[in-house]
Amino acid sequence: GGFVGREALEARKAEGPQRKLVGLKGLGRRAGRSHYPVLKDGTVVGEVTSGQPSPTLGYPVALAYVRPDLAEPGTQLDVDLRGKPEPFEVVELPFY
Repeated sequence: GGFVGREALEARKAEGPQRKLVGLKGLGRRAGRSHYPVLKDGTVVGEVTSGQPSPTLGYPVALAYVRPDLAEPGTQLDVDLRGKPEPFEVVELPFY
C-alpha cells in the first residue's frame, strides 16, 4: 500500500546507510569519550558515542559511528583525544 513519505523512504533505503556503529579497541592507554571525532588520515570520518577503559579486557574500548567503508574489523583509525590523535582499531562486537 501507498502512504505519505513512501518515496522518500524507498530512496533512503536505496542509498544505503550513511554511517555504521562499530566497536573500537584502543591501542594506547587513553579512552575515547562521547562526541570525540574519529579520524582517518587526519580527516573526520565519524564520532564516538561512548567509551571507557575496560577493567576486564585491559585496554580502552569505545563505540563509534563511522562511514560504512571504514567499518571492517582491523581498520586502523584515530580518535582525537583533546587535540591529540590516538590509535584505535575497529573490532567485532561484542567486546571479548
